[in-house]
Amino acid sequence: MSIAIEPAAEGDLGDIDALWREAFADDEPRHRAVLTVPVKLAFQPDLFLVAREGGRLVGSVMAGYDGYRGHINRMAVLQSHRRRGVGLLLMREAEARLKALGCVKINLQIRAGNNDVAEFYRKLGYAVEEHLDMAKKMS
Repeated sequence: MSIAIEPAAEGDLGDIDALWREAFADDEPRHRAVLTVPVKLAFQPDLFLVAREGGRLVGSVMAGYDGYRGHINRMAVLQSHRRRGVGLLLMREAEARLKALGCVKINLQIRAGNNDVAEFYRKLGYAVEEHLDMAKKMS
């Protein structure tokens, strides 16, 4: 398997949309790629990464950096390519880019009960932190 990890481009929107619809089938409409991808490409585009095999988009991860902490969002790999190291390659590149920016800690969120995903991140050194996560929708 030869996987290339590189920043996402505007031309990837359709493939990212298909990937996210498969990976996040029960997502709210506000998380759709058509709304999210253009915003991310306008802000820290080097932290929005895709994985390609033979030119085909097979995974993505969005990272962000606020000047102190890093954030990982929207990690997705096509079902046909899971458990083949694609997620590991995406995470290693995202972490390397965040570290190069001076990031001292990376936060990520997964849905409660998503045990397979939690185990994937545990193997990469992530641990559950006990705190209350709060959010506010801005529209």
